[in-house]
Amino acid sequence: MRDHGGRRAAAGRRRPALLAAALVLALLLLAACSGGPPDDQAPPAELGWGFTHTQHSADAGEDRAVRRARTTLEGTGLPQVQHLMGWGSANPEPRPGTYDFAAMDRRIALAEETGATPVITLCCAPDWMKGGREGRTDWSAKSLERAPDPEHFADFARLAATTARRYPQVRHYLVWNEFKGFWNEAEGRWDHEGYTELYNQVRRALKEVDPALRVGGPYLVMDSFPPGRTEGASREVRGDWGALDRRTVDAFRYWNRHKDGADFVVVDGSSYTTDGALVPDAFAATAKFTDVGRWVREETGGLPLWWAEYYVEPGDADDQRAGWPEPRRRAVHAAGLAALARGGATTAFYWNPERTTTPCPGCLWRPTHLPDGGTPLPMLDLLARFQSEFGPGTRFTSVPGDATDGLTVLADDRAALLVNHRATARTVRVDGERVRLEAYEVRWLERG
Repeated sequence: MRDHGGRRAAAGRRRPALLAAALVLALLLLAACSGGPPDDQAPPAELGWGFTHTQHSADAGEDRAVRRARTTLEGTGLPQVQHLMGWGSANPEPRPGTYDFAAMDRRIALAEETGATPVITLCCAPDWMKGGREGRTDWSAKSLERAPDPEHFADFARLAATTARRYPQVRHYLVWNEFKGFWNEAEGRWDHEGYTELYNQVRRALKEVDPALRVGGPYLVMDSFPPGRTEGASREVRGDWGALDRRTVDAFRYWNRHKDGADFVVVDGSSYTTDGALVPDAFAATAKFTDVGRWVREETGGLPLWWAEYYVEPGDADDQRAGWPEPRRRAVHAAGLAALARGGATTAFYWNPERTTTPCPGCLWRPTHLPDGGTPLPMLDLLARFQSEFGPGTRFTSVPGDATDGLTVLADDRAALLVNHRATARTVRVDGERVRLEAYEVRWLERG
């Protein structure tokens, strides 16, 4: 009886094992046929709130300041973006098949060493892909912002794949930047057909390297006109802040309908209009982020929404934003972050305007080219706290209190963000408590 029973028990154990093996094989075959691993093995499509490296960052400068900046960034949890060419990176392929990733290596290493999720924006293109000479790099804006010629789209896609193989730790890619070079001069509109073709070729090349890579576009600027303008203005996407440029709406819809696929959708834009107007005012204008975000998510059927860049302070003739005192800049930016979140954004990147000297308005840390550089500045504290409190998956809730004008409130069950829009101090009631806010104060309250 024992032997007989033992054989039956062994056979019984073998059947589940065989079934389990068959199930694993079926899952692997399914993953292969679907072009990638099961979704729970893929990297997340939502990263939260981070920043983009620009020409100057914490990979260069005074040794002590560089170390201090790296320590400053550790533990913030902020994802970091680096462009493929420009904004701190060299020409990655000055001649066909000849690569220079040294500067890019430093930036990716910086992200890794500070515990960040690295992201790459696949822009811009080597000169030889856009009518220039091999081995020569023209860093003028006119040249840098030129798109690759259509006959070199495949070359750019191969460069993207080469980049992905070099940096297997990078799992997220943005395709191009602001439709740079994609303008149809003859018809006075975006060349959305050209961009979409480039996007599709790049996405396919990346997915061939690793089907689990996350790829998104179109990184289109959500330009808007002031209220009252009808010529060229969208009738669908509008608010007290104005209305989107209809050509932007058309370009976005073309990409959305003709893309081969996307793991997330990327846009960028400002709260102000094309002529630099903040309507009705700097704080209320941020409602544009909410309205545009909701429209984009509706158009794409709920794809995770990324803002690659977002601006709340108009730039000057040199695109520098230094006109506001830091408390006001921080307050309006906090209101802008809240508006992005209300619009459904789960990933957004602050364009960090680092430089080598002070003052450094809007910078995240004191410039590392200074002996005492590398220490955090107010904008970094705001971003890091926002990421900590309101990262991906946050369920926002209403907050009982006074219906007070001039106040931004964003909260979940654990914390509430309060922003005073006024240049004077005031007292408000939130969650049953009276809270005094100083001029342009950004205050965090614990809840629950």
